[in-house]
Amino acid sequence: MAIAVISDIHGNLEALTKAIDYIKAQNINEIYCLGDIVGYGPNPNECLEIVRQQCKVVLMGNHDYAAIGLARIEYFNDFAKMATYWTMNQLSEENKEFLRGLPFMYQTDRFIMVHASPTNPEHWYYILTMNDALIEMQSFKQNICFVGHSHVPVIFNQQTSFKNDITIEPNQKYIVNVGSVGQPRDGDPRLSFVLFDPEAGQIKYVRLKYDVNKTYEKIIKSGLPPFLAERLLKGY
Repeated sequence: MAIAVISDIHGNLEALTKAIDYIKAQNINEIYCLGDIVGYGPNPNECLEIVRQQCKVVLMGNHDYAAIGLARIEYFNDFAKMATYWTMNQLSEENKEFLRGLPFMYQTDRFIMVHASPTNPEHWYYILTMNDALIEMQSFKQNICFVGHSHVPVIFNQQTSFKNDITIEPNQKYIVNVGSVGQPRDGDPRLSFVLFDPEAGQIKYVRLKYDVNKTYEKIIKSGLPPFLAERLLKGY
């Protein structure tokens, strides 16, 4: 039975709803969320409610960590800082408590999941290059590590990188960046996530259009920085 792996929702209710509806239509019952449910987007509480109800596993992301006052946000850019303070003021106490309890890592015999980096999950390192990936592969024994954080879908193995669906080879290690549901940054504004079939060893990217104009209008009306709305239209 396939599983769905989603990440970086960032308070984008329209994108999250589209993703969940698609996953349910495929009769997939196990959804794993790699974190960053909040930050940047206009519906943090609503997205948290859906994730709490629908996801089997939910991990801590750096924006989730920041929204409960635990991250050092001086390293955030100005837009991220403004969005963090805005989100802090929006979150319900119940959702803050939920975020405080999130783990940094989840693993099985077959795969490991983190938001950013398996070597130091709580330090939010980016895996952007082949060299980054090879270093990170030394820290896990499983076949596959699923990550998010960069918002750019890509798969690394021990030889090269891919941006397409693949079949896992048992003698290889892979780092799979599932992309972003709520704020894609690869030049494609469609939401991104991954379906993984453990029995067949198949990893499939799903890209879907959603009502980005509705999210755009919400961001503009919310008082969040307009740039956070504009970037959704082009996926950067």
